[in-house]
Amino acid sequence: MSAFGVTFRRELALLWAGGGALAPIGYFLGATLLVPLAMGPERTLLQAAGPPLVWIAAALSVMGMLERLFQADLEDGSLDQMLLSAPPLELIVFAKGAALWVAIGLPLALTGAPIAIALQAPVERVPSIVASLALGTAGFVGVGLIGAALTASVKRGGVLLALIVLPLFAPPIIFGASVASGEDVAAAFAILGGCALGGLALGPIAAAAALRLQAE
Repeated sequence: MSAFGVTFRRELALLWAGGGALAPIGYFLGATLLVPLAMGPERTLLQAAGPPLVWIAAALSVMGMLERLFQADLEDGSLDQMLLSAPPLELIVFAKGAALWVAIGLPLALTGAPIAIALQAPVERVPSIVASLALGTAGFVGVGLIGAALTASVKRGGVLLALIVLPLFAPPIIFGASVASGEDVAAAFAILGGCALGGLALGPIAAAAALRLQAE
């Protein structure tokens, strides 16, 4: 667990160094808060179009941080040190994913509160929207670990990464938008929780296997 803590703190510091983690949050805020200006103040229209746009922006914000997640480790030799270290690579990958969620996913979820109000969501639904975004971004990170590991050796692999992870982002987007719109909230939360747990359980294992292949 000491290896987990060291890796977690290191990755968190790297993500926040120079304000790097602020870019996806700024993108998320800009992409969603401009929607009322473009679509007008009509409440019914905003309530219908707002939830899908919020979730698409959240998915793209997380995806923007995935491309370099393992590339730098592969380029500077850190990946070889991870493979030779005593802790299992799966634990180190999980720590990197946890740091990414704390640096990006959690702020995105909290930012969802003012965005939901700006998009005319009922105030009583705001806590559910924040909680669903927290679960959804955890699922995004879990799946994103796999895509980031598979494309770690590909220069400018952003397009390939998008082709791999975006189809897997679809279930959280669909059911997260259902929470925001107030449709079948309990069932949507159950599926979001399943996506998050599945991504966090299988993502580090699959990503570690892909990284071992990259290092050979």
